Amino acid sequence: MTSTSHAADSIRETAIPTAADIDAAAERIAPAVSPTPLEYSARLSALTGADVYLKREDLTRVRSFKLRGAYNAMAQLDDGERAVGVVTASAGNHAQGVAYACRAMGISGRIYVPTRTPKQKRDRIRVHGGAYVELIAGGDSFDAAAAAAAEDVARTGATIIPPFDDVRTAAGQGTIAREILAELPGDLDLLVVPVGGGGLIAVLAAYLGDRSPHTSIVGVEPAGAASMTAALVAGGPVTLPEVEPFVDGAAVKRIGDLPYAVVSQLGAEVVSHSSLPLVSTLRQEGLGKAPFGMTQIDEGALCTVMLDLYQNEGIIAEPAGALSVAALETLTVQPGATVVCLISGGNNDVSRYGEIIERSLVHRGLKHYFLVDFPQEPGALRGFLNEVLGPDDDITLFEYVKRNNRETGAALVGIELGAADGLSPLLNRMDASRIEAQRLEPGSPAYRYLT
Repeated sequence: MTSTSHAADSIRETAIPTAADIDAAAERIAPAVSPTPLEYSARLSALTGADVYLKREDLTRVRSFKLRGAYNAMAQLDDGERAVGVVTASAGNHAQGVAYACRAMGISGRIYVPTRTPKQKRDRIRVHGGAYVELIAGGDSFDAAAAAAAEDVARTGATIIPPFDDVRTAAGQGTIAREILAELPGDLDLLVVPVGGGGLIAVLAAYLGDRSPHTSIVGVEPAGAASMTAALVAGGPVTLPEVEPFVDGAAVKRIGDLPYAVVSQLGAEVVSHSSLPLVSTLRQEGLGKAPFGMTQIDEGALCTVMLDLYQNEGIIAEPAGALSVAALETLTVQPGATVVCLISGGNNDVSRYGEIIERSLVHRGLKHYFLVDFPQEPGALRGFLNEVLGPDDDITLFEYVKRNNRETGAALVGIELGAADGLSPLLNRMDASRIEAQRLEPGSPAYRYLT
């Protein structure tokens, strides 16, 4: 038996859906999910030298790809499973898919989400589910919500609708790859996919292994929640001690067992350097696939990409939804290659844009914070403005540390530079002045507390 046959048999044992299962799922979800656009991006193509397309899953009825899996799973429930109702856990997008399906099919559901799930997502869950859905918020992570959902199922006998560790959910999500291959004018050289629980990339990789084996795949995780990367390094799923919750749609402490099994068997490797060469002549054994890599993106870089997508393409992407585009800067893509970036969701709360802009400015080296101890004399603040700040620098935050001393003494000062290379001259002017200033480094305890 060849190595290809061994790999294929091993994947079948994990119950990942076949290409035929995904074709059947496409017909099953057709009443709820119309094919989403595959849009050519002239801007990103010019930046990379490749032909870059954006798969717009943010344009489904629930603004994410999660509707596909939730609807496909619930459409296959028998009468007994529907009668007892469904339960699920989600960071927000899968919950909207389940809520929509509950209302469309007349099935009662209880949905568990973390307390940190953005208000916009919670509101949309209620809108989609209406009277059929009860929303329950608890715990500070998806994993906590999943534990609460499991307890509910054990107590009530309700039917669980998993967000990623389920063959029916995965088959619905796999319909994305089917649409991409149908919509592209030519071959697909590279697919870039965001990774949270891992179900999406697992099923897309398996489908493309069957229908487009020459396609390279890159999975992208937020640096603060890289659970698939941790699993590949450890040789199996591990639970991260904590995750950065900002990228809420991908903030998963432990990758799914089924997704890990498929991804690892398909030969995924962690990309530890700054770029992943994707050359069409490179091939791996196994399923005859091109390279399959996992990479991570800093949250600040992600915020910059979110703003670029909004300003240039008019796309309101949530943090997880922009992961694939953010990864383009870290990849070396063959000129003229056909690349598809999956915009996985657009459920972004407008109230978060202040934080998004802030994180982007810090990432680009334009925003800095200082604890400034002004001399105890009149005019100290005016001297700081005239002698220390550059002509293009602005004070964006000024707050005296001691509330009862507003004229002199220490203050927290936020400065936005006109250009990133203005930091060294600013520090030099501070050193030359009579004030004492301490820069708060990003990531330090004081920085996280004060900002």
